[in-house]
Amino acid sequence: MNFIEELQWRGMIHTMMPGTGEQLAKEMTSAYVGIDPTADSLHIGHLVSVMMLKHFQRAGHKPIALVGGATGMIGDPSGKSAERNLLDEAALRHNQDCIQAQLEKFLDFTSDKPNAAEMVNNYDWMKGYSFLNFIRDIGKHITVNYMMAKESVKKRLSSESNVGMSFTEFSYQLLQGFDFLHLYQEKGCKLQMGGSDQWGNITTGTELIRRKTGGEAFALVCPLITKADGGKFGKTESGNVWLDRRYTSPYKFYQFWLNVSDADAEKYIKIFTAIGQEEIGALVTEHTLAPHLRILQKRLAQEVTVMVHSEADYQAAVEASGILFGNATSEALKKLDEETLLAVFDGVPQFQISKEILQGGVKAIDLLTENAAVFPSKGEMRKLVQSGGVSLNKEKLENQDEILDSTILLNNKYLLVQKGKKNYYLLTAE
Repeated sequence: MNFIEELQWRGMIHTMMPGTGEQLAKEMTSAYVGIDPTADSLHIGHLVSVMMLKHFQRAGHKPIALVGGATGMIGDPSGKSAERNLLDEAALRHNQDCIQAQLEKFLDFTSDKPNAAEMVNNYDWMKGYSFLNFIRDIGKHITVNYMMAKESVKKRLSSESNVGMSFTEFSYQLLQGFDFLHLYQEKGCKLQMGGSDQWGNITTGTELIRRKTGGEAFALVCPLITKADGGKFGKTESGNVWLDRRYTSPYKFYQFWLNVSDADAEKYIKIFTAIGQEEIGALVTEHTLAPHLRILQKRLAQEVTVMVHSEADYQAAVEASGILFGNATSEALKKLDEETLLAVFDGVPQFQISKEILQGGVKAIDLLTENAAVFPSKGEMRKLVQSGGVSLNKEKLENQDEILDSTILLNNKYLLVQKGKKNYYLLTAE
């Protein structure tokens, strides 16, 4: 597999330095991507550069994931309007361990092949490096004029907010350049990859390597991913879409991909999956003939959910989607764990009821009018029950006077009420 050709047809190359393709054709090459460790989970914004490393390893080259423990203590000005919070070493180490566990789903770290993936933390070589040594050994090789010409620096200095830029942040590109130099010297790493907003920082590294060692190193960046409507990729109303299920449940993760537009699905399936060119071409053709079937979105959601979570989580997400949008049975509903149940019915009207009401048994009509105002009146409820329009936990309610007790609760806590086809209510008994 030719790495450059693979990335080109996937739309994953924005800019690369001349000679990059020749270097990769010449020998097995090591390349690294820097990952910000300010959280203990990656989010889907990180997935583009992670997929670049995945394809890189598939092409027979060696991927290195660099966790920016040192640079994470400072903050990268690229694309930012303000400085970030700084972390202590214990938090950074915890975050690094969590990130590596996630990367192991994409990269092979355990292979005995020479291109096994590796993870490094720049804090390990920066923590003992004195400021005097740094400005003597590194600072003298890059001029202030060169650093000021970088787009990320110019943007911050000319921003209307007048926040300015601290010396700490200004020095960021030197630190990132030093990372590249260190990996070049210690691990023979000749390529750095990242998003297009990193071009300035990456080329500072190649320049530092050239000036300090006379050697040649390369840069390759991918486009920043946007949505077809111009909105920011990977953001929802509730914030980032995370890879860790504690922050984004597998169901919500699956739903994110399932709900992208047709134009975005065609772009994302190339970027976020390893499906081959011919198969993607066939999927696009099939989708175009029947867009209402959402073939691209379904396949995209399947591939990414299985890759990030598991086949079982994907199947559970599909079943959960059927409960809200299809004709799922009460059995499927009862199989949902509490996390998925709450994710599925997030946003539907909810009522709190006392468990004591159910212990002695209560008529359905009393529960759903007096204890929880699902129906405004008993008369309205009777009419809908008689026409077969009321379900409890996906089972039709035949008689409004049926006695309900705590055995009806899902997860010993929840009761799902459905009025008509699309109106759901969730009762929580505590």
